[in-house]
Amino acid sequence: MLAQPKPVFASDFGTSFYKFGPWWMMKTGPSVIENRGYFPKISKVSAEVRGISVKEVVVGDEVSEYLESRADLSRLYYPMRNGVIEREDQRGWKVVKELVRYSLLKHYPGRVDTTGIPFSGFFVVAALAAQAPTYMYERLFEIYQEVNSEEGGGLVRAVTIIPQPLAVAIAEKAVTCVVVEAGHGNTQVTPISRDVIRAALIPLNRGGSDSDKITAQILKDLGYSDLAREEKFVRIFKEMAGLLPLDLNKAIPWSKDHPGALQSVFRIPGTTVEIDMGEKAWQRFLIGEFFFNPGHEIFESYYSRGFTPPKDTLIGGEVIPGNVTLAEAIRLSISKIPVELQTSVSRRIILSGGAFNWSVPKGLEGIATDSPTKLKNMLRSIGLEVDPKIVSDPQFSVWRGSIVYGMAVSEGIKWDWSKMEGWYYLS
Repeated sequence: MLAQPKPVFASDFGTSFYKFGPWWMMKTGPSVIENRGYFPKISKVSAEVRGISVKEVVVGDEVSEYLESRADLSRLYYPMRNGVIEREDQRGWKVVKELVRYSLLKHYPGRVDTTGIPFSGFFVVAALAAQAPTYMYERLFEIYQEVNSEEGGGLVRAVTIIPQPLAVAIAEKAVTCVVVEAGHGNTQVTPISRDVIRAALIPLNRGGSDSDKITAQILKDLGYSDLAREEKFVRIFKEMAGLLPLDLNKAIPWSKDHPGALQSVFRIPGTTVEIDMGEKAWQRFLIGEFFFNPGHEIFESYYSRGFTPPKDTLIGGEVIPGNVTLAEAIRLSISKIPVELQTSVSRRIILSGGAFNWSVPKGLEGIATDSPTKLKNMLRSIGLEVDPKIVSDPQFSVWRGSIVYGMAVSEGIKWDWSKMEGWYYLS
């Protein structure tokens, strides 16, 4: 008789989205909610009249039920903008705690799980940014302990934590590689040789949110300032209009010479909003370019008007410019590992994360491109002949790798702070 798999539950704390669910969802994919919390300002009387409960923090789909005006958006809180929560960020940790509670209760199978055997708690694998400091591990263990206790026990049996890029490598069955995990708020350029080579890790302070920021600026310049203040709307428009140019210096003049080739009017589904870009439709290419190369000269005009470029990264006293090209960041990361490892590590570059989700509309082949092709050309321009590959499921690769990792780690291996691995059993 085959042994029953342990009830592994994976939680991927992305900078914008929180992906979670138990092992039996591997075929369908995880549940997804925004990695945010809302701190409502509502009286008990008003709540009773409206038939809603009074909560300090609201997460998940329920957030939309509390929002009443654009002014309320200021009480939305995203705790992991850059993958790290400050130790004293009380609001951030409160949001994380409610996300943990929400996810566990949503998939709690009861006293008997889907395999028909008694359920005694999940083995949780939490995926964090590779640069997450030790105190984040400590606080997250405490949160799972608290939630499990507050909900009467039986939700969680043990917890482990894995760096997101390592989870991607596990999902791709890659032992030696460079994982470029690009989420909403940050990008982790991570060489891996069995484990993360931390001395070569470069966490860039940019991700999908930077494409959102340039999108918002474009909307403002087009006269849609009110809409540009709504993060969710900006993201929707970015996904509809954004294009990744193969070569921006060629894409812009081509667009101006072929004014009818680019769609310029966008109707946002489920709303009354219509965006008309008119003769500025060529700016659609800026949305994709900004993530890969915010140092391109065309963005200087935006910076001169007060638009904020991506922040620099400080690593061990070395400053990595915020406007460094993605290709140069990869080259720099590889240069930090031993020479004898560089060839094998750089041979396989794996792209993962929602920031790499770019497609080519019909008719724009050769002008627009996808992420692997863009990055391959950029790397070639600086002397690196490699062929980056994107994972088949960029948004959920971390979650799937976390499930695989949780299944592989023996229940008998207890958490070791010196190795940062094993199961942290809840008392």
